[in-house]
Amino acid sequence: MSAVLHVCTTCRAAETACSGCETGGPAAGNCAGCPLAIGADGTRPGARLYEALTAAALPEGLSIRPVECLSACSQGCAVALSAPGKWSYVYGRLSAHDAAEILAGAARYAACADGLVPWRERPEIFRKQSLARIPPQE
Repeated sequence: MSAVLHVCTTCRAAETACSGCETGGPAAGNCAGCPLAIGADGTRPGARLYEALTAAALPEGLSIRPVECLSACSQGCAVALSAPGKWSYVYGRLSAHDAAEILAGAARYAACADGLVPWRERPEIFRKQSLARIPPQE
């Protein structure tokens, strides 16, 4: 049974916005170096996270799927982990820099029978940046 790491490719926010974006000024999302900005090549931070995850070696029992929206827009780049019969999780406030930790946490999830990875075995970003835990479907 394979676990799936869903990655929102339309996410704009990778980190806390710069002061210009926080005030909603005319440059919101367009400030130099702003993590909300769409890249010069047109890619969003969520798409860059997906690219970073797919460029790495995938852990056994894990597949990655791009999705257009996880409805976690105010929480930066988001991913979700799911598998049949397991608890599902949504994590936010992520960026391409977190790819190695995300894959390490996803590997532990994939290897776990019920999706409940012991707290201390989770990467720090999974302990602190969980947005939702969803019960398994019967």
